[in-house]
Amino acid sequence: MLMRLSANDGSRVQLVDGLVEAGIFKLLTPRALGGAGASPMEFCEVIEAVSAIDGSTGWCVMIGGGFGQFAGLLSAAAAQEIFGPPSTVVSGTFRPVGMAQLAPGGYLVNGQWPLASGCSHATWLVAGCRVVEGGQPRLSAAGRPELRLVFLPVDCATIVDTWQTGGLRGTASHDFVVRDYFVPQSRTCSFNDSPIRPEPLFQLPVIAAFAPWVASVPLGIARHAIELFVAFAGVKTPTWSQAPLRERATAQAAVGRAEGLVQSGRAFLAETVRETWAAVTGGAALSWEQRGMMWLASTQAATQAVQAVELLYSAAGASAVYTNAGFERCLRDVTAAAQHIVVTPTNFELAGQLALGMDVRQSVWSIDSR
Repeated sequence: MLMRLSANDGSRVQLVDGLVEAGIFKLLTPRALGGAGASPMEFCEVIEAVSAIDGSTGWCVMIGGGFGQFAGLLSAAAAQEIFGPPSTVVSGTFRPVGMAQLAPGGYLVNGQWPLASGCSHATWLVAGCRVVEGGQPRLSAAGRPELRLVFLPVDCATIVDTWQTGGLRGTASHDFVVRDYFVPQSRTCSFNDSPIRPEPLFQLPVIAAFAPWVASVPLGIARHAIELFVAFAGVKTPTWSQAPLRERATAQAAVGRAEGLVQSGRAFLAETVRETWAAVTGGAALSWEQRGMMWLASTQAATQAVQAVELLYSAAGASAVYTNAGFERCLRDVTAAAQHIVVTPTNFELAGQLALGMDVRQSVWSIDSR
């Protein structure tokens, strides 16, 4: 199926339709809502496999399918409305850059949100908002601005073409704008809400769960770069040489190191995801140390994937700069993917703080503390 979808046999619409028909965007959605009810590691493997064919498609699969985790935080009626239809694809952003003004029965929503990957083929949008009451930010019991995620039908928003980038160009990660749109309370949730559904997936903190899925994209892109290099090195004869590139020690070392980086990053990530999944399926709540290990393993995997692609790009020589070689796209895409906040180097700092016994409850991740 993945190879069929990778073929250059149609438009973007046909590709999206194929992914929808294959149920890719509903892998994490509960079986009761027509999804596959996949485990986090199974979802990681699908994201990585698709990303090894095309990074932008893998990213859209990660985003569109990853939002299935919210099916367990919404009311039963809202979850059915949003995630029940077979054609559902959710896009949007957690960033609380919008305003949700308290109104009878819900919220009046306004804002412009960036980085809505896949919004061009989405049916629903999720938007992070700060709750406003009486013209002032409403504060939580902890004295922080109250944050709320609202779910919006895509036709209530205006998509603004802002995605002019170097990497992951095919993700359509544009801005979207919403003005004075009423959202009922039932179509909203927060990271700290108790799950409505019983499945173990919904016991995972949302942000911690997203990190391995994001990391799976650069791992797939790096795998594609290795495959490109192996084929390239067999036919490329460097200038002033009589032998193909594959005969050079520098090329051999580069592909060996790249393989080691990708395999070890993936192994660390897989081990951590499986251990975390075993904990929640056994009924345990994740400790901060376990969450930190999820962020660390994800960041390490993404970082090593970038290093692997950089090695191969350099080892390919001047030919790597040509678009038809494929290396420059891998480099652009992998670095763009690794810019996501859940896999940025600041997570090394957080993991170090946890290892040193420090209190991280005031970190950015504390918004997802259930």
